[in-house]
Amino acid sequence: MTRVAVIGSTGQFGSDLVKVLQHGTYDVFPLSHTDVECTDPISVQTALTAIRPDIVVNCAAYVRVDDCQDQPEKIFRVNAVGALHVARSCATLDALCVYISTDYVFDGEKGTPYTEADPPCPINVYGATKLAGEHLVRQACPRWLIVRTASLFGKAGSRGKGGNFVETILARARGGESLRVVHDTRMSPTSTYDAAGALEQILRSGASGLVHLTNAGACSWYEFTCKAIQLVGLHTDVTPITADAYPSKARRPRDSSMQSTRLEAMLEHPIRPWQEALHAYLVEQGHVDDGGRA
Repeated sequence: MTRVAVIGSTGQFGSDLVKVLQHGTYDVFPLSHTDVECTDPISVQTALTAIRPDIVVNCAAYVRVDDCQDQPEKIFRVNAVGALHVARSCATLDALCVYISTDYVFDGEKGTPYTEADPPCPINVYGATKLAGEHLVRQACPRWLIVRTASLFGKAGSRGKGGNFVETILARARGGESLRVVHDTRMSPTSTYDAAGALEQILRSGASGLVHLTNAGACSWYEFTCKAIQLVGLHTDVTPITADAYPSKARRPRDSSMQSTRLEAMLEHPIRPWQEALHAYLVEQGHVDDGGRA
């Protein structure tokens, strides 16, 4: 049985990945921040040596994008140096090192979805530290798989962000608030459940290298919000605004949508569109019933 360690197992993506793997032919070892400190090489080496995994999936990251601007050294230690420590331990154990990365390695100026062949060019500290992590994983471990995903929404929410975007907007809408949402920033919304299921298939295929993993399609945050509101059956005013009207410390890519030139060959079934994934999430969370009614 394949032994898989999941670092960051209590996070939004890690928690769904653990559940998916536990239903497969894997011996799964969830590792939370309590179990391993990725910025400490001895902690990483001790934890992984005790497990001796065949695969290590590193989901650990500091993801509060604006806060990253104020703490670049701290964030680099987590997102980049931490990734290096994990990769070095994987090399020692001859394990596959899987590093979960982000669409924010791109500047968003391409105008069409990014593929694995496009050169990255991050425009904020978060993206720069994640790209540094990618480079360090590549040089430190002979067996590596870098998985870029984007705009995640899942049942566990994001602990670092205090929830996820879907739950935030629905809570505000149900509280009677009108919503103002950016319409000129595009991305690829991704269900953590779908991403976890696809990653399991990628691992089973024996693939390595770089892959983009998102639900099919892209949209603006405004379009995503309107779809969620529509599916739940709320009648909330949603006003489109520009990114300039919503100032933030960190610059965001204008269009970080992604697609893959590799993913289809690795999967038994194509990954579904984001609209279907969003509906499934809302059903699972009890926001709508199975017939799509509120």
